[in-house]
Amino acid sequence: MDAQTRRKIMAGAQLRRLRATLGLSQSAMAAELGISVSYLNLVERNQRPLTAQLLIRLSETYAIDARDFAGAEDGQGAAEIEEVLADPLLAPLQVPRAEVKAALEQAPTLLQALKRLHAAYAGAAELGSAHAGERSEAERGGPPAIDAVEQVRAFLQHHDNHFPALEDAAESLSAELGQVEGDLLHALILRLRARHGIRVQVQTHAEMGVTLRHYDRHRRKLMISELVEPAGRAFQAAYQIGLLEAGDILDALLAASDLRDPQARRLGRITLANYFAAALMMPYGRFLAAAQSLGYDAEMLGARFGASFEQVAHRLTTLSRPQARGVPFFMVRVDNAGNVSKRFSSGAFPFSRFGGTCPRWNVHDVFRHPGRILTQLIEMPDGKRWFSLARTVRRLSAPWGEPEAAFAVGLGCEERFAPQLVYARGLKEMRPTGIGVNCRLCERANCPSRAAPPLLGGLDLSESTRGVSPFGR
Repeated sequence: MDAQTRRKIMAGAQLRRLRATLGLSQSAMAAELGISVSYLNLVERNQRPLTAQLLIRLSETYAIDARDFAGAEDGQGAAEIEEVLADPLLAPLQVPRAEVKAALEQAPTLLQALKRLHAAYAGAAELGSAHAGERSEAERGGPPAIDAVEQVRAFLQHHDNHFPALEDAAESLSAELGQVEGDLLHALILRLRARHGIRVQVQTHAEMGVTLRHYDRHRRKLMISELVEPAGRAFQAAYQIGLLEAGDILDALLAASDLRDPQARRLGRITLANYFAAALMMPYGRFLAAAQSLGYDAEMLGARFGASFEQVAHRLTTLSRPQARGVPFFMVRVDNAGNVSKRFSSGAFPFSRFGGTCPRWNVHDVFRHPGRILTQLIEMPDGKRWFSLARTVRRLSAPWGEPEAAFAVGLGCEERFAPQLVYARGLKEMRPTGIGVNCRLCERANCPSRAAPPLLGGLDLSESTRGVSPFGR
């Protein structure tokens, strides 16, 4: 901390996020920290640095890790902005990294606007390439769906993937359901019938087809496909209860957000209801205590809470309650073609917003070892290290003759948190594997796995020499 506290730490965005997570006004937080409202306002606007004394007060008052603020350069935010600036339209400007970091400190909202504009542009360009001349934007029904997904991801990141109001509601309901004999699914079915007059029925694949869950409002019936495994059935029932009993909380969170596009708001509501369902299956206090006692053993946690590996991995990224924090995990789900279908983070892992992930990351290797957990110490080009584990997952049963969707889930944290994990017992003997965000954004030289030329830094080609990379870097 000494070297870091001697330089100016501009962490207004992090401080605003913490205050929003705690649900505090500026005056309330200022009173708890023993500073003036005007000074707190200046710190949040990056017009005053975060001093060592204020860091200590934040750490003691809210039980946070001061290093999260001391390393205030937002690695995830910087990676996302650099990805935007690597677009062929913007790359010739060669914006220095120092300017990106300065903008993150001084104008984070402006950069959010830039990311949103670029996401809409990239989505429109992709759609236009696929359907050139077929339909106008009005005929397509508005902004591309990719923009809605990115908006919701930004919304989750803004809240550190943690929503206290939903956590409290889920814990309260979990306590009520715990008084019912039987497993959670049985308790959820009884709750839906007694409180809402809704029957839950498991339907055959022939009846449901590709639909996994359907709620018939008129007949008050929730239908779940037989292909959905028990953990998934409990999740779907919990999701329906979330819509019915936590609807006011969902609406309040959306009303306070900047999700204005109808598609983004619908997706945001579904995402928050999914969050509630996971919190109901794995209530915060009991789940965190179990995770810490088990060394974050995801399979043991799944067995204890009746959840799948993927559900547990996703839940681990939400443990950001200020007075009771878990390890700040990131999670990603990819298919065997490298497409990313889920990414969540309570830390600052530099995910790519577009394209796949680095082929040197072992989240891709697990497809050759189904069901096994593989671990890896990875190092980004900036020298920061992360501990990662990955495993294939099965989302639902597949009838004979139909191809089963193949996915892998990657879960990880910064190296400094890894000793808390049961998977990291041999950490000291691990050699780090150098990876990048993806090939387009990675400047690592002489990488034998490079699949595309780097957009930052250009090429170094020679007619007389052939290196390990076909792109000369």
